Amino acid sequence: MALSISIVGAKGRMGQAIAAAAEAAGHRIAARVDTGDALVDAFTTGDVVVDFSFHQTTRAVLELAVAHQRPLVIGTTGHATAEKRELADLAQRIPCVWAGNYSVGVNLLFALTQRAAAVLGTDYDCEVVEMHHRFKKDAPSGTAARLLEIILQERKLSESALRHGREGIVGERTSSEVGIHALRGGDVVGDHTVMFAALGERLELTHKASDRSIFARGAIRAAEWVIARPSGLHDMQDVLGLRSS
Repeated sequence: MALSISIVGAKGRMGQAIAAAAEAAGHRIAARVDTGDALVDAFTTGDVVVDFSFHQTTRAVLELAVAHQRPLVIGTTGHATAEKRELADLAQRIPCVWAGNYSVGVNLLFALTQRAAAVLGTDYDCEVVEMHHRFKKDAPSGTAARLLEIILQERKLSESALRHGREGIVGERTSSEVGIHALRGGDVVGDHTVMFAALGERLELTHKASDRSIFARGAIRAAEWVIARPSGLHDMQDVLGLRSS
């Protein structure tokens, strides 16, 4: 079914990619809203709103979506934990998909990592390695942070178990630590590897992104999915049917 899609953050790199992906999939762009425009314009037309703007705008976007009862797809990150909880409560009042990464492959990596962490015991040392382009300002990446969250949850560990790189005489590795290593260079869109290493064997789960359009296509897939849902907050695991029971 062809949709009419409004985009918030339309002039940004992701906003433009989403518009291109939507049109390639046979959908129509109802409104393109960006900084300085009236946000409400995105909510008075179209079937669904896709927001890839700024985290400072998320509350206003959600409030308008609730007021106009518009399904919403959010790709914005960078919210403080307490703020995210408040916004998540607001998002429950409409059909909403909110994810930090809309790549179908990355979301499958999340599911596979959860399964591997559950099956493989502490005999398997776990390390996460990510690489991004030289211009990326934060580390580790949001995707790596989610992978670490999954591993810590499955192994019932706190964030104190994380080792952000290693230097000096750190002693032998313990079974209760999880390593995270951030590499930066060139124009790498995003590489993520989760490694489970035991004595005698090693399992590596790797995803490599070479084109940012994968995120835009995932966001459009989420928009197509959420349009038929009742009110509630979902993520890409729900969209792809990867949610574990």
